[in-house]
Amino acid sequence: MELSITNLEGSAAGAIEVADALAETEFNKGLVHQLVVAYLANGRSDTVGHRSRSQVIGSGRKPWAQKGQGRARAGTVKSPLWRGGGKTFVAEERHHQQKVNRKMHRAGMRGIIAELIRQDRLMVVESLKRETGKTAAAAKQLANWGVNGNRVLLVDLEADDNLELAVRNIPKVYCCLVSELSPVDLVGSDKVIISTEALKALEEKLQ
Repeated sequence: MELSITNLEGSAAGAIEVADALAETEFNKGLVHQLVVAYLANGRSDTVGHRSRSQVIGSGRKPWAQKGQGRARAGTVKSPLWRGGGKTFVAEERHHQQKVNRKMHRAGMRGIIAELIRQDRLMVVESLKRETGKTAAAAKQLANWGVNGNRVLLVDLEADDNLELAVRNIPKVYCCLVSELSPVDLVGSDKVIISTEALKALEEKLQ
């Protein structure tokens, strides 16, 4: 399948051949949902901020004799009744990791890419490299591509400091590398703009 390439002025500048396996994969809604949920779950950190009396660091020695001291009996300084002691009913740390095997991940990502193509939400451009980090120039470039006002994801093969500097102050415009691309990024974007070299790298990655 051929996809049109857009130049910096916003007009067509040829076409690029994309494998049918990437461009015509069926969109499996259940699989994509599983990928998104797993990605978000694996990013969660559920750190418990309290310790039980067995987890508190401290001496296990009895502070004073049971009788004859005139004070309440005490068995350990780690008692929940003492300052610095353990919590009585401490919450246990939970793990939310979900495993998605490589075959499922690649199939789901191919389905998302194919659906973006069918919905005309994927734009292939000659290059995303910027000669300057000026925000005004980047905004003008996005206007030439007709994507102002949308949630835009810019995908390139290699990091470009000028690109990141230029778009960081433009609302709803984000950039990432092919190696960092996630299903959440793709599904949540109104428009995905990808360079030709990044598209070829993504095609090889999802084979």
